Amino acid sequence: MLRRLVIPALLAAVSTVVLAAAPASAAADPDVNEVVSALRSEHAYVAPDAELVSSADAGTLSQIAENSETPVYIAVFPEGTFTSRTAAGAFAGQVQSEIGDGTYVIVSGSDLASDSTVLSDSAVDSAEAAAREQGTPVDGLNAYVQELNAEASAARSSSVFGAVLLGVLALAVVGGGFFLYNSKKKREAKAAQELADIKQMAAEDVTRLGEDVAQLEIDLTRVDDETRRDYTHAMDSYDRAKTALDTIQRPEEIQQVTTALEDGRYYMTATRARLDGRPVPERRKPCFFNPQHGPSQQDVMWAPPGGAPRSVPACVTCSQAVLTGGHPDVRMVEVDGHRRPYYDAGPAYAPYAGGYFGMDMMMGMFTGMMIGNMMGSMMGASMMGAGMADMGAAGAGDVGAGEVGGGDDFGGFGDFGGGGFEGGDFGGFGDF
Repeated sequence: MLRRLVIPALLAAVSTVVLAAAPASAAADPDVNEVVSALRSEHAYVAPDAELVSSADAGTLSQIAENSETPVYIAVFPEGTFTSRTAAGAFAGQVQSEIGDGTYVIVSGSDLASDSTVLSDSAVDSAEAAAREQGTPVDGLNAYVQELNAEASAARSSSVFGAVLLGVLALAVVGGGFFLYNSKKKREAKAAQELADIKQMAAEDVTRLGEDVAQLEIDLTRVDDETRRDYTHAMDSYDRAKTALDTIQRPEEIQQVTTALEDGRYYMTATRARLDGRPVPERRKPCFFNPQHGPSQQDVMWAPPGGAPRSVPACVTCSQAVLTGGHPDVRMVEVDGHRRPYYDAGPAYAPYAGGYFGMDMMMGMFTGMMIGNMMGSMMGASMMGAGMADMGAAGAGDVGAGEVGGGDDFGGFGDFGGGGFEGGDFGGFGDF
């Protein structure tokens, strides 16, 4: 009797592939490269000393596997090939990691076990039931593959096929296997790229502020206390922004930099006004279209392409452009090889804008904009202290790697016996 069982040792390294083994008298370890080479070219491997499948049958098995609608790989070994669950799992892990996803069928002596990374458990169960009714290994494997093809065709034509795939993915996540590992690596790579991009953008703002402050060419010994105070405040904010830029580790921390930049740019503007003998401007939010323009002069009604009008702060130049039907000078960034406005560049740029405009204004200014999806995902995470990277890490930490049991009993092909490993090792087919 056989039922499928997830191998814990294998689950930590690759997606689920369930194996079976035969009695405790071990044969020589199979050559991984030989098996991988055969499965890549012919989708079937028959060990030279396998008793129940002849060399003539090997060609038939290859045709059966290659003609399958979904990837199927068949490997036949003599009894006693594997002596423990760890040995069988380690070998299967090496083979699957070299070949990739598919449905793997392992025959060891008179025993069979199988599982799939591309089809549902129910599909594998149905295939095993079809194989059980056959009298020979070749006939059984042919019935097995035909049933897999029927299940795959039915799934493709069903509206629940997507849900089945999600279920398979969920199973892989719960198990903490190969797909979880890949997803984590992709998240880390994406976060690293986002951090590099957002730091580059903020570095340009820091440099621009430093150049503008330097152009004041102020002699602190020749100015009044108010001018000296505003200039000192501008320089301190500039230094604070540089320091923060050098220390941030996550995209959401860029808010520290832009908060300091907003402060420094206002006091630089106030210093210039005092030097020119003009009134110190009102403390307003930066120009929405490009925070490098400094404090805004007024609010204007503006609508993004395809969006609803909303009131946004704008500098003198951008206000005039909007009010006269022109195009304001928008801060652009490169995303996936394309130049886009910073406010439409994705969730990673929300903290950048939040440092300039503050949370309250962000909620009113961006709601309904093309980055509405950004605000939905970002506001509750990156900008409110629960960064997506932390959430991903926490989720991964909570995932258990428990065993997956179940499956129907399977009596083998006709009169196939059910021997296997004893004790706590890789259980025999009769004990699954």
